[in-house]
Amino acid sequence: MDALLSALADPARWRLVILLAERPRPVGVLARLAEARQPQTTKHLQVLERAGAVTSQRSGQRRIYALRPGPLRELAAALGRLADTADQAGGTRETYDRYGLSLHAERLAAEGPGWADGRSFRFLRSLAGRPELVWRHLTETSLLARWWTPDDLRVSELVFEARPGGRIVQEYREAEDVDGSDPAAGRAEGVVVDVRPGEHLAYRLSPLLPDGRPAFIAHLDLGLRPTGTGTDLDVRFRISDSTVESADFIAGIEIGFGQSLDRLAATLSADSRDTEHDTDTRSTK
Repeated sequence: MDALLSALADPARWRLVILLAERPRPVGVLARLAEARQPQTTKHLQVLERAGAVTSQRSGQRRIYALRPGPLRELAAALGRLADTADQAGGTRETYDRYGLSLHAERLAAEGPGWADGRSFRFLRSLAGRPELVWRHLTETSLLARWWTPDDLRVSELVFEARPGGRIVQEYREAEDVDGSDPAAGRAEGVVVDVRPGEHLAYRLSPLLPDGRPAFIAHLDLGLRPTGTGTDLDVRFRISDSTVESADFIAGIEIGFGQSLDRLAATLSADSRDTEHDTDTRSTK
């Protein structure tokens, strides 16, 4: 496949493929139609033949070349599968496109300091697990690290002091940057405002610009309510002190924080299933 792609990437060879798709042709005719010298045309045809795109046979003093449709169909099928993967509903490409639209709109709106002040978001999730368990996932760093980033990112540094006035530090990197060799994808710092275990958590968090200045202040208010099946989590997210440079961050709030909460829901659901399995296993012994 690599050899075929390399062979077809050259415009001169691609022109020969188009000509051979019409009918088998000798080298001299191909050179004339492609407006190229015959020795160079012969070299191009040899590259295509080695890659499996064409075949040839001698007829008297002429060498006739013909296209091999099979490898081209295999390549087309492989490209089609790649396009289908990228285009699947709900996939990462859809998220990328959604962020691009939001990014464009927010950059247009960011005309001066304070441009996004008062903007608010609300996130609701029904979670498996009692409020006490959900609270631990919201405040204990070992559990926070499992979900507190958007998709394709990982926590690289995390501090969360679950007490009024407690310090918060969140740094994250690309999930595939396993050795930390690339620059951090983002960093935020903040402070805890209110702590009522199992009921209510409030804190302020500021994503940092490359020069270390806060892009804006996010005021987060998280309420927990027990239900018959687990816990309802109500998150209110309000912006203040927004800078012009904060547009790129604000464009990703709805998608990114929503993805984080989806990961929290999935984590708690998996933990709940594991707990039920362990309970069933012990009861059968």
